[in-house]
Amino acid sequence: MLLADLGADVVRVDRPGGNADGWGANPVLDRSRRHVEADLKTPDGVALVLDLVANSDVLIEGFRPGVTERLGLGPAECLARNLRLVYGRMTGWGQDGPYAHSAGHDLTYLAVTGALHAIGRSDDPVPPLNIVGDFGGGGLLLAFGLLAAVWDAQRTGRGQVVDAAIVDGVAALTGMVHGSLAQGEWVDERAANLLDGGAPFYDTYRCADGKHVAVGCLEAKFFRAMIERLGLAGDSVFGGDHLDRVRWPGMRLRLSETFVQRTRDEWHELFKGTDCCVAPVLSFAEAVRNEHLVARGTFAEVDGVLQPRPVPRFRPAPG
Repeated sequence: MLLADLGADVVRVDRPGGNADGWGANPVLDRSRRHVEADLKTPDGVALVLDLVANSDVLIEGFRPGVTERLGLGPAECLARNLRLVYGRMTGWGQDGPYAHSAGHDLTYLAVTGALHAIGRSDDPVPPLNIVGDFGGGGLLLAFGLLAAVWDAQRTGRGQVVDAAIVDGVAALTGMVHGSLAQGEWVDERAANLLDGGAPFYDTYRCADGKHVAVGCLEAKFFRAMIERLGLAGDSVFGGDHLDRVRWPGMRLRLSETFVQRTRDEWHELFKGTDCCVAPVLSFAEAVRNEHLVARGTFAEVDGVLQPRPVPRFRPAPG
């Protein structure tokens, strides 16, 4: 989707009859691309893909390791047809290692990288949708690698294989946490740190209507602005350094007692346009109507489907 949004001519090769696992087409993820059907277990199907490869910059495959080689569509065969081809491989575990040939999903890849351990309340880890692994550590970093390889191929005339594994990508995304662990600035426990819900000034709070607001005032000046806006500047529990963990339980209790006194939208009106770093927690249906996202045109309706516009934006090019 991201590559097609930027103007790439993307042709997806489907198996005849659709996906055997029952996953249907997605009107947003599948936008801006053409597709052909090919039975890769037949010589004609393989020949069709190789013909496409001959005039393409990139091939992306998402099979388990060794499958395309058995089909006759591995890197050797494809690069023989197109020396400049970038051969992108998208897997969860990677092309090698003890787990490489095992099935998995976003959640299992997050589990072994340590990322899942850090997400959720203190009692249990929580699946964070499939954004962190599949799309962040997986597809997004694959696209990053593909574009780097295409840039290189244009200059050297030689393509290469891009081995994108979700476990590697998620590990890279957690680089800041590993650095903080090494410095003794991160506790290897859930809900015990600045960014995982452990800090009372970086968390969500229930409001009078059962909805929530998100509080993210990490810096002292933003924290003080929030406390003043709440009318709590004279409360002793907020005196001193807000980073002092000993003070956190008392601060959380006082903030919980305060935010539950008004509705989410009432708090939004109070904090809107300030430097307090407080925002309403919106549902997907509410987000598309948010005044800021509407003003920016973040979402658009295409063929009757409301969806996010292509990113990032380019200026002066229209994108």
